[in-house]
Amino acid sequence: MITAPHAAAYWWRDLQPTDGQRGDRAALARLRRCAAVAEAMQEPATIALFRRVGAAGPADLPGVALAAAVLAHVRVDAPGTVARAIGPNPPDKPETATLKPQRFRRLMETEDVDERLTAFRRLAALTGGTLPVADLAAALLDWSERRRRRWIYDYWDAGQPATVAAVVPSAKDPV
Repeated sequence: MITAPHAAAYWWRDLQPTDGQRGDRAALARLRRCAAVAEAMQEPATIALFRRVGAAGPADLPGVALAAAVLAHVRVDAPGTVARAIGPNPPDKPETATLKPQRFRRLMETEDVDERLTAFRRLAALTGGTLPVADLAAALLDWSERRRRRWIYDYWDAGQPATVAAVVPSAKDPV
């Protein structure tokens, strides 16, 4: 079974003009011009994505429209994760981040879909439209607290969080 983020990546590939395919430049242009998620919800390409990802009902439409409007700004599918691609490299030098820490913090704090539309479009612009499409789609379709935590770890290249036992010394450990 194909996951919603991978279905979104296939949808994105179908819209991209390539050597062998015309794609749908008009749909991409209309989605890029949408000023709000409500506009993107009315686009036929968004409805096609809605069906493709197997959305459950009307409550899922704003998230799918957000994904459509942001993915329209991606030009190249990159490997890896979005958060790692925009984070500092090396992790101890925040000034090297594509998306600076303050702007990353604002992205993490977005709640409203229209705020997210602006923030993620800015992210796409800062990367020159080169982002991991399936990972981006996963975030746009499910911007949960768990995903935000994962992005913070990836952004700072922190890896998996240490277990409590590894951080807190036991009574038997010499001090």
